[in-house]
Amino acid sequence: MSPELFAANPARDARFDVRDLHVELANLPPDHPEHEVEFLHRQMNEEIDSLEIAARNLTDFPEADWALRMEIAKQCADESRHAMAFRRLMEKRGCPVGRYPVINFQFRIITMIKSLIGRLAVANRSFEASGIDAIQDGIASFSKKDDHEFVGLFDAQLADEVHHVRFANVWIERLIEREGGRAIMDLSRAIAHADRAFKVISGGNVTVYPVSAELRREAGFNDDEIETARAMVARQ
Repeated sequence: MSPELFAANPARDARFDVRDLHVELANLPPDHPEHEVEFLHRQMNEEIDSLEIAARNLTDFPEADWALRMEIAKQCADESRHAMAFRRLMEKRGCPVGRYPVINFQFRIITMIKSLIGRLAVANRSFEASGIDAIQDGIASFSKKDDHEFVGLFDAQLADEVHHVRFANVWIERLIEREGGRAIMDLSRAIAHADRAFKVISGGNVTVYPVSAELRREAGFNDDEIETARAMVARQ
């Protein structure tokens, strides 16, 4: 793994089997009897990653506006609550921590970005925005299965994730207005870096979900940005 693209893995205890590439994960097919608990296990670790990224944003950028730091601090609390919720349902369904391999690609990509605006663009405005689409799709899918526990978990998570994307959109716009070209360059560098790194991690194997226009509007995207997202999904 290129040290120019990826930070070191965050600390994990001996229960976790940490891998570097998507192909090294369990990747169980949808009809596999353990598909759903493997998803819960993987998602629990991704929520921990999100918590760690937000916490690093607080420590790495102490000079950021206080109102923005408070939004990031709230995100830390939200992501912690999400991780615990995924763990509770996972263990209720018979899956202990550590049963499946995990990957920390988001942390390893995002903490290599040197600007806060870049991290907000990649972590919140990109990864979490895609997460909104995935959650909405999951709610529809598990509603058809009458799996009320999954639907309740996703529904509670969704409101938080929409807010995480929305505050990033607001602050990215403010930072561009304040800093002009420098902020735009930081943004462009971050997106290019994340794109290169994610291609290495994914190996081109990307799961995409229908773009939820209503939720993305609520999260601060305009119609042109929503159409761009739809076009990107169509190209996958």
